[in-house]
Amino acid sequence: MGFFDKLKNGLSKTKTAFDEKINNAFSVFRKVDEELLEELEEILIMSDMGMETSVKIIQELRNRIKKENIKEVEDVKQALREEIQKIFDSQKSELLLNTKPSIILVVGVNGVGKTTSIGKIANRLKQDGKKVVIAAADTFRAAAVEQLEIWANRAGCDIVKKQEGIDPASVVYDAIKIAKETDADVLICDTAGRLHNKKYLMDELSKIQRVIDKELPEAQKEVLLVIDATTGQNAISQVKAFKETTPVTGIVLTKLDGTAKGGVVVGIVDENKIPVKFIGVGEKIDDMEIFNSKDFVRAIL
Repeated sequence: MGFFDKLKNGLSKTKTAFDEKINNAFSVFRKVDEELLEELEEILIMSDMGMETSVKIIQELRNRIKKENIKEVEDVKQALREEIQKIFDSQKSELLLNTKPSIILVVGVNGVGKTTSIGKIANRLKQDGKKVVIAAADTFRAAAVEQLEIWANRAGCDIVKKQEGIDPASVVYDAIKIAKETDADVLICDTAGRLHNKKYLMDELSKIQRVIDKELPEAQKEVLLVIDATTGQNAISQVKAFKETTPVTGIVLTKLDGTAKGGVVVGIVDENKIPVKFIGVGEKIDDMEIFNSKDFVRAIL
């Protein structure tokens, strides 16, 4: 299955909830007027895009209708697609992994699919011909290391681990050494969950970052925040909380296939000015895709 088909399948619940409401609005309102725009704004808000983002999109749409003298309902729909895509395209979503090794630091609260995402991202990078090493630096959560090891084995990647409860920064230190020795392209580091509201875990994350900066000062570093799409508006507040303490460079959106709240990704990008870099649209190891704004918008609208 190609990327777009996979995406369309994964976003079917969001598409049903969002696209049907949009189409209903366009069939009820035959002419392009303020009433139609108010209805569209309400649909965007109800689709978890957030009040701020929804109002902004409709205002841009209103300006375009006036400026371009748009009279046809289908042209309004196309303009709406373009305005949503414009939000995604305002942020650069490509992965910056040009140094050898490059680092991906993965953060997020427990339960969002962080371990699974690491396995899938490692698999994706390996398919692209990169040698990947994984550091199991979430040493606080019971069974986290074992779970990550299962995913690393499935992806065919080396894993660096220590016993539960040990200093996470020491795991990252050892992993950097092994990444250098084995000439790895990318080192992916897991971290402990619930970082945004536990000071000692935030301190651990800062320590990990200091180790990386000291041992690999020239390396490109991505800090990817894993977000569960099913949490809707709560996902937006999670991003804001993490941003205060961590230099997040990108979002990994998981569980899109299990929710009608996929529209939340638009609000996340718009309100936080952070790009989406990966999206998870299924349970299999190859169900993690590099984000493509045009395909995403086409899949929901």
